[in-house]
Amino acid sequence: MKALNLPDPIAAYFDADQRDGHAVARCFTRDGRVTDEGETHVGPAAIEAWKTAASARFSYTTEPLSLEKADRRYVVTSRVTGTFPGSPVDLRFTFLLERGRIASLVITP
Repeated sequence: MKALNLPDPIAAYFDADQRDGHAVARCFTRDGRVTDEGETHVGPAAIEAWKTAASARFSYTTEPLSLEKADRRYVVTSRVTGTFPGSPVDLRFTFLLERGRIASLVITP
């Protein structure tokens, strides 16, 4: 992650993603949102529940491969490898940052 020079909130997200839902939720603003697999999760409790459920279903690791900046958004392409069908897969993590935290994250293929 250091080689990509990820902004601090994004680097913190990928670090927290290796731990637990509470750590991930702390990376977001109070009204932060995550959209993943067609569902949107808003606020710390919902984000923590989303991460906890994902970790319970599958074991996985995420390796950021590239970083692009488009307007106010950062797009990180990451290789996700784990115990899910179709592994490994490259996913796009589109972040919107606000006041040193993540305001929005959209995860797409």
